[in-house]
Amino acid sequence: MIAVPPAGWEERARAAVARGERGDRWIPSVLLDSPISRLGFAWGTAVGWVWGTLWSTGRVERRQGLWVFRGMPAWTFGRGGVCVGGCFLTGSGVVTDAVLRHEAVHARQWRRYGFLMPLLYLLAGRNPLTNRFEILAGLEDGNYVPRGVSARE
Repeated sequence: MIAVPPAGWEERARAAVARGERGDRWIPSVLLDSPISRLGFAWGTAVGWVWGTLWSTGRVERRQGLWVFRGMPAWTFGRGGVCVGGCFLTGSGVVTDAVLRHEAVHARQWRRYGFLMPLLYLLAGRNPLTNRFEILAGLEDGNYVPRGVSARE
């Protein structure tokens, strides 16, 4: 968690979201919220299932529309966990409703962008304060910033 986000971060967050929306205009509509993107979501979910099945040592459960794979080694996922298609892959920490709400937004992003999601996420960058996908999923729910300071619009 970023205990005290740097000055001006909210403005940079809004700019990152706007930049992403402008970039989306260049993506052919047949690739967004379409049978093709749903196929990409299904592919991502299959990849998540395989990876989760290989490495999960905890309970696997269905929560808030996600398959949650727990007890995974830290090297098998990024940060506190990762959403791949409809799967949330994480370690042994507590999985709160707020985190699942955040990850469910990522699953919807996977459904919208399909096969493009990994590339677009990579291009958005690792900094959650300027990554449009993290901002739109809710920085507070994702435990990136303390409650009461999120820039989600």
